[in-house]
Amino acid sequence: MRIACIGGGPAGLYFGILAKQRFPDWTIRVLERNRPLDTFGWGVVFSDATLENLHAADEPTHREITQAFAHWDDIEVHFRGHTMRSGGHGFCGISRKHLLHILQRRAAELGVDVRFEADVTDVDALRRDCDLLVGADGVNSRVRAAYGEAFRPNLDSGRCRFVWLGTTLPLDAFTFIFERTEHGWFTVHAYRFDEELSTFIVECREETYLAHGLDSAGTEETIAFCERLFESYLRGHRLMANSAHLRGRDWLNFTKVNNAHWVNGSAVLMGDAAHTAHFSVGSGTKLAMEDAIGLVDALAASSDKAAALQRYEEIRRIEVLKLQNAARNSTEWFENVARYATLPPEQFAYSLLTRSQRIGHENLRLRDTTYVDSIERWFAGRAVPPMFTPFRLRGLELQNRIVVSPMDMYSAVDGMPNDFHLVHLGTRALGGPGLVFTEMTCVTREGRISPGCTGMYLPEHAEAWKRIVDFVHASSRARICLQLGHSGPKGSTKLMWEGMDEPLERDNWPVVGPSAIPYALTNQVPLELTRRQMEEIRVAFVHAAEMGLAAGFDMLELHCAHGYLLSSFITPLRNRRTDEYGGSLENRLRYPLEVFGAMREVWPTERPMSVRISATDWVDGGVSGDDAVGIARAFKAAGADLIDVSTGQTSPDAKPVYGRMFQTPYADKIRNEVGIATMAVGNITDVDQVNAILAGGRADLVALGRPHLADPFWTLHAAAQLGYRDADWPVQYLPGKEQLERLIARAAQPQ
Repeated sequence: MRIACIGGGPAGLYFGILAKQRFPDWTIRVLERNRPLDTFGWGVVFSDATLENLHAADEPTHREITQAFAHWDDIEVHFRGHTMRSGGHGFCGISRKHLLHILQRRAAELGVDVRFEADVTDVDALRRDCDLLVGADGVNSRVRAAYGEAFRPNLDSGRCRFVWLGTTLPLDAFTFIFERTEHGWFTVHAYRFDEELSTFIVECREETYLAHGLDSAGTEETIAFCERLFESYLRGHRLMANSAHLRGRDWLNFTKVNNAHWVNGSAVLMGDAAHTAHFSVGSGTKLAMEDAIGLVDALAASSDKAAALQRYEEIRRIEVLKLQNAARNSTEWFENVARYATLPPEQFAYSLLTRSQRIGHENLRLRDTTYVDSIERWFAGRAVPPMFTPFRLRGLELQNRIVVSPMDMYSAVDGMPNDFHLVHLGTRALGGPGLVFTEMTCVTREGRISPGCTGMYLPEHAEAWKRIVDFVHASSRARICLQLGHSGPKGSTKLMWEGMDEPLERDNWPVVGPSAIPYALTNQVPLELTRRQMEEIRVAFVHAAEMGLAAGFDMLELHCAHGYLLSSFITPLRNRRTDEYGGSLENRLRYPLEVFGAMREVWPTERPMSVRISATDWVDGGVSGDDAVGIARAFKAAGADLIDVSTGQTSPDAKPVYGRMFQTPYADKIRNEVGIATMAVGNITDVDQVNAILAGGRADLVALGRPHLADPFWTLHAAAQLGYRDADWPVQYLPGKEQLERLIARAAQPQ
């Protein structure tokens, strides 16, 4: 096979090495536009897992790379005059130029035809002259540009500028430095990569960069500015640049690259041409070289070139997506340093270490037990998992931070909670959480989502709910919150297991909304509410709150999420009103705030109220994360004590970006920008995630839904797993507690 690879960086060189090693008869050309050691950046970081992959792919290359490594174990954070250090992270660094030299020498040894200063301007002509064209030509890929209609790239620039410098400062840890100027925060990402030199990346927000006049600064001026700013950390050492090939454009935007497709016939993308991940997760070169491994493996596994290329994309895309999700979280953290700068130094550093959501609390403990113990003592006054610390909202004190999320059970008749709800909620209260939520309880018969939804609109409802509340209070230390809502445009639908959001086949009731816009084409067109009808529904919410108080609920939540009535007022996707309740966000919030204010007036001052919101619609033109901050700020001003942060379900056109803890960044944003307690929810599944969310200041409570459906005693089992013996087990179940703890201790013993 005749292969031409445009791009002689780590991706292209390593692909050439592996392909020639596996297929000596193939003709492989690697064409690089720059000179042999022209490169951007200074050092490259690899993890142990990546090194294992390199060892399996080509042992001679692996051996040379590892012999040149600088090793370090710790991360050190400098913030507001404090220095925090955590160990056990296990990094390896190598000079980027040295890495290129190793790869170039190995490629030549194997007979790869590597040509430098070979600037390919006619990509299509080169493609016609080979059997396979590999685009490994970086972020500004000409291969990708030549076949843009097929690859369908999506390039997105970040909010920060960064400059990649080097220094003679000898660092013994991966070092983060945060310095505030009159125009904003600057961050340093620094690490040693050989015996004499360290990488020193300086990053700041675009507006900070402009305010300091760095857009007109040359290389020497940039270096002088950074040396002044970080003088106390450099300890007399100088900064250096190797960006001559950038022609004075030292400060760059990071570009996130994605492509709908990586393969176009006989052309394939690899490395930064196909995808990028922010340098704060240190994985650009790792991904590029693992792409090379994946592509050669795919070609070796099938004689059908088209099938092999497709297989390469399918396998590598999954791995890249995982890392890009982590990189997205990390990027957002560094873009919003000012958001976290209000945190205490201990929590700021912990938030930094766990920013990507790849490292959780127990994972961090495995790396550095002493550090995690110190965080727990800071958080709780003693070494206790954060999830088992109390939390207070007004006069309500919760025994821990775990919440049973509101989950519709579709098991009521005319709104009446029954024995199922008693057993369902009662069992989960016995399971040890701090707080249990009811499902969305509807304030009118017509405001139900389905015929099976619970309600609070008849006197008998309050009596039935009181039976459940009394059991929770008498049999557990859990508190219980009543969530009230109105289905709006999403009402009169089937039970979940019969067809989610699908309209009833018979016995429908009319639905209402802010505007006559159906939730989906198959749903009813709602009647646009008149002012009088809005007042009637507001009164129904107040009446339901009063019945909730009579039933003995400890807390009240107003449901303003997921496309139900109040959510439909907030999102511009459903609200097209031309009166004072439509248009601007302030106007769209007017009715939900009126409802909340009326409920707050009848709800006792000492009892808290929360609001569930959809922090994004996941639709262009809908509610955004920035809008969510404004929404939360408005409810805080109205007297809300906590924001229950969910997302989406406001439009069938939504394109959510799923992943573990995928909604937590919105809870984080609201908590730390608005200054209000938040509850995180959404694909949070284990204690490691829960404790990291809490200790990192991303939320104050954590709600789990599906885990509690699978295991009503999730919290008590988590306590046993973590070795926390003070969890409040029902006295009737203490023999089970003792046995479980013995079994866990026995399983932990060496075999």
